[in-house]
Amino acid sequence: MFLEFLPGLDVTNDVLAGSALGVLIGALLVVGIIVALAIYIYHALAWQTIARKQKYKHPWLAWIPFANFAMILSLGGFHWAWIFLLIIPVIGWLAVFILMIIAIWRIFEKRKYPGWFSLAPIIPKVGGILYLISIGFVAWKDKKK
Repeated sequence: MFLEFLPGLDVTNDVLAGSALGVLIGALLVVGIIVALAIYIYHALAWQTIARKQKYKHPWLAWIPFANFAMILSLGGFHWAWIFLLIIPVIGWLAVFILMIIAIWRIFEKRKYPGWFSLAPIIPKVGGILYLISIGFVAWKDKKK
């Protein structure tokens, strides 16, 4: 091409560096999607198991986005319709977040686990991991009385 005739411009190295960067970004994107999918499946399985153990009528709702929040609110003693607060930006999201923490606290106590495990999501950096660990314990480890 005409760029090869410009002095001091090495097109081959630029193309190779751009290609390597593209492959790296693509690989990171694929890994990110796989990790996100694995977390979603784990979360849905855990909440479906918790719903079954609480004898909830429709535990399959754990697999449907937003419906799983309504299911958690119902399991925690709130009406499912509180989920519509998500339509209201920021204030509604905060209200649903607080209701979810309270609902999860109640669910954990019903399963004989400490309710304060539900506070895990508010811990910076490690809260998400602690939340996933806690719902795993609540779902699959039956606590002796």
